[in-house]
Amino acid sequence: MGEADGSVRFYCTAGGGMETFLLDEVKRKLEATEVEHIPGRVFFCCRAALQELMRLKSAERLFLLLRKAPPTSLPKNPAKAASMIQQSIVGNPDVWRQALSTWAALQAELNGSHGRGQKRKREEEEDDVNGIKESVESEDACGLGQNRPTFRVSCRCSGAIARCCNSQNLSRIIGVAISQQLGWKADLRQPNLEVNVYMSDDHCVLGIPLLRHPLASRSYMKHTGLRSTIAWAMTSVCPIEEASVILDPMCGVGTILLEAAQECPSAVFIGMDSEEAQLQKAAENVEAAGQVNRMLLVQSSCMDIPLPTGSVDAVLCDVPFGRRFSCSTDMTSALPRILAEMERVLSDGGYLVLLLSLQLSGQIKKLVKSNTPNPESRAAGRNTKSPDHTHGVSKHSSEPDENRETERLKLSSLLLQNTHRVSLGSTDAIIHTYTKTHTLTH
Repeated sequence: MGEADGSVRFYCTAGGGMETFLLDEVKRKLEATEVEHIPGRVFFCCRAALQELMRLKSAERLFLLLRKAPPTSLPKNPAKAASMIQQSIVGNPDVWRQALSTWAALQAELNGSHGRGQKRKREEEEDDVNGIKESVESEDACGLGQNRPTFRVSCRCSGAIARCCNSQNLSRIIGVAISQQLGWKADLRQPNLEVNVYMSDDHCVLGIPLLRHPLASRSYMKHTGLRSTIAWAMTSVCPIEEASVILDPMCGVGTILLEAAQECPSAVFIGMDSEEAQLQKAAENVEAAGQVNRMLLVQSSCMDIPLPTGSVDAVLCDVPFGRRFSCSTDMTSALPRILAEMERVLSDGGYLVLLLSLQLSGQIKKLVKSNTPNPESRAAGRNTKSPDHTHGVSKHSSEPDENRETERLKLSSLLLQNTHRVSLGSTDAIIHTYTKTHTLTH
């Protein structure tokens, strides 16, 4: 919604735990003001062009804020509850008129940024936008134009409201209120715009999506892996300097490295994985992103990284969990050896950023515990290799041996900087950030 100084009020949705990353990003990239947040949403005011907002990496979706209303205490009677929602949801019609005008201007800005190859499509969309703007500018006694925009309502609710009305019924109730009070016409198939509503015991937020696709959907990713917002968050906690060498020893389809490459134009990236199929997908992603000259992909075991000691400036890695490798040993037993190898190739002052399950997070806290180096035992731990590896993980081990291995592989040169808990949807994970304080002498 437009402000007196020409700035516009927006909000973005964010995955669980990503709000702090998004708060920092809108302040830093957009010089946003009036920045605040609730769980899953960050509100801000800025004068940035829409193309600049589209460069936000930690956000899921971008909305124009219609209004942020106080929560509604509903009566238990469904009919009375529906009536109360209809009376309170719209508020001042002038607010909706101003928001509609701002939305139309932003859509014209977005369409105007398309290439000539989309000229016909752009003209058609601009005709729709101009029609809406004309209807807004041609006011009637109610303060709105006679040619109303078509709309549909998308609603998400929780708490007492959800127990009273499900999302579908609530969308219908709100849609009726908008039609009756503003004169807009409902169209579930091809509306001019969508009204997004979030209602809970603590919040009531109404907004209009500005883009058809989520910001989290990266155009340069042909094959998807780790959620791009989480991958970007991992790169954001790692200060990467010019000409740095960045390694992901279990790169999968290359999501983390490609997110880092977008932010660090002068760095060099190395992706390793033991699975040829994953590396093939990573290669296709790298080519689609135009990063072939900056990205080296190598088939290798994370237990035996083919790089010299202290040769990389940062290691970024989504340590697999929730599934097993194609062998009988899972990540719990393999983690000490994998981390020791990551520590070895990392240079002094380098950063190690890991995405870990809650279980592996607890395990690494036991490993990165000692501040007393033990070079001989550490070297012995690295030089002890199983003759049979899949993904660099031994197929045969016993619990006593694993306990002794853990003791030998205390990661004494790593210093914990911070942790961030984030949601992956069905489960949570924790981003660990470490720096390497010294190189052990062998």
